[in-house]
Amino acid sequence: LAFFGVIGTFLTCNSILVGSGSTRCSGRVEVYYNNSWGTVCDDGWDLNDAQVVCRRLNCGTALQAPQFAYFGQGTGQIWLDDVVCSGNESSLTECQHTAFGIHNCIHGEDAGVICSDSIRLAGSGSTQCSGRVEVYLNNSWGTVCDDGWDLNDAQVVCRQLNCGTALEAPQSAHFGAGNGQIWLDDVVCSGSENSLTECQHSGFGIHNCVHGEDAGIICSGKIHFGSSECVPIRLVGSGSTRCSGRVEIYHNNSWGTVCDDGWDINDAEVVCRQLNCGSALEAPHSAHFGAGTGQIWLDNVTCSGNESSVNECQHSGFGAHNCVHQQEAGVICSGPNRLAGSGSTQCSGRVEIYHNNSWGTVCDDGWDLNDAEVVCRELNCGTALQAPHSTHFGAGTGQIWFNNVTCSGNESSLTECKHSGFGSNICGHGHDAGVVCSGEKTFRYCRHCRSSCLLLIGVRLAGSGSTRCSGRVEVYHNNSWGTVCDNGWDLNDAEVVCRQLNCGAALQAPQSALFGAGTGHIWLDNVTCSGNESSLTECQHSGFGAHNCVHGQIAGVICSGEKTSRSGVANLRLPSRMPLFAWFHAALMYISKFVFVLSWQYLHGLCQTIV
Repeated sequence: LAFFGVIGTFLTCNSILVGSGSTRCSGRVEVYYNNSWGTVCDDGWDLNDAQVVCRRLNCGTALQAPQFAYFGQGTGQIWLDDVVCSGNESSLTECQHTAFGIHNCIHGEDAGVICSDSIRLAGSGSTQCSGRVEVYLNNSWGTVCDDGWDLNDAQVVCRQLNCGTALEAPQSAHFGAGNGQIWLDDVVCSGSENSLTECQHSGFGIHNCVHGEDAGIICSGKIHFGSSECVPIRLVGSGSTRCSGRVEIYHNNSWGTVCDDGWDINDAEVVCRQLNCGSALEAPHSAHFGAGTGQIWLDNVTCSGNESSVNECQHSGFGAHNCVHQQEAGVICSGPNRLAGSGSTQCSGRVEIYHNNSWGTVCDDGWDLNDAEVVCRELNCGTALQAPHSTHFGAGTGQIWFNNVTCSGNESSLTECKHSGFGSNICGHGHDAGVVCSGEKTFRYCRHCRSSCLLLIGVRLAGSGSTRCSGRVEVYHNNSWGTVCDNGWDLNDAEVVCRQLNCGAALQAPQSALFGAGTGHIWLDNVTCSGNESSLTECQHSGFGAHNCVHGQIAGVICSGEKTSRSGVANLRLPSRMPLFAWFHAALMYISKFVFVLSWQYLHGLCQTIV
């Protein structure tokens, strides 16, 4: 079994090789998308495409690109068709292809690869890092003759198998005689080659040996760090998203978790980079996204933050730990998309995506509301209101990653939409695309603004008797509003909400659904804030959707910013130095009995966006 990567649940590497006669470096190519495996159609499949798979799997060079289900027919989805790679891409999904699931194929056309690096250790008394050397060629395993076999030759195999250094190079069928082909003879390696097939030899199948002369190796042992092997990784659990969740890795044909002993932001940074999810914001401990099941694969992970894969970091070894499933590590990454630029807010700005360890922009060729809708949904920012062109939020710098983006609007990620390929464009930064999403709307009035400044946030106050600055607390997650359970709810928690809504200080932190019971999701429980956080979601909590509450236990806030007179009309505290247009706004609002508080903070706050 080889290793793989994902777009929907977002793993890392790019293919799994399976099927009849498959090995670590040869087999039917399958990719993982939307929580299921699927095959690749062989239309146009060639050595360039196979080369990308072989390189990603650390399997050397592509020897063949078999078509017509050479390794047997797959089942289920056919995810990719018309794949066109230059051969230099780092991932199969970076190559040009039709949209995921769009094809005109049957499973009799499943594509495969045979890479140069097909080697195994077998025989009597063999282990993971010692045994009779066998190589895979022409759909069959064969042995290596021991003529001239020495430690230099063994060193190449040990390195190739990630088994440390060569201790011995046994001859004379030390691990028992093999059968079938003898593929290599007179092997001469310098010891620095990446693969045994790179060493000088007599040619495949050319030898003057018998199986009593089969060569073997004994290596120092499996190395659990510093390896370039591509280990699949995913983020799952309660409240998880594509770029936040409980960290799980795939090893020995099963998923397992990572213990949080020593887990920190450097470790999280490697995971975020590996998943193409931007930078690490948090490295949660204590099963923040819920406890996993099954294996705990890694413990005492220590990364510098610069590794390309979490398995390159130092750790205790696969399966070696002293943890339980309540000690599982998680990550919260910035995400593959961000909104930036002049006048940008949480839910409006220049669209930038993270790829190959750098942020880049999107060209506005063909950019429309369907494309913007995908970005807004991905950022949990409601629906798309506008899809601005021509650097509406200012020109970006560096890479322009996407051009000719065409989304239906239903995709879960911008990378799922049809586009010209990463970095393929004829645009300048004067054509950077943007979005304006609906998000959560409140209004600010401020100096030098031509009209209201739209503030896009992720929290609101609702319920019976609620006002702009008092009510039942609701947060926006996964495209829907939900409430907050009152377990442990106090003034520190309320303070964060009041500040987030620009509503002054917290006066009360009501419990027991004072403003009425909500409906739908209860998104947060056991919220614990210090009071200094800038957003409620930055506080410690049980994880999105993880709770033991009913809607009669809903939290609320009463903030100082909202003060109402006996008549029910908002008291308007108007500073003497207010600009003329602000007086006009205030008078209109008072006459119309708008229940808004125009405090000095509102009148003279900085605009996020001039609408």
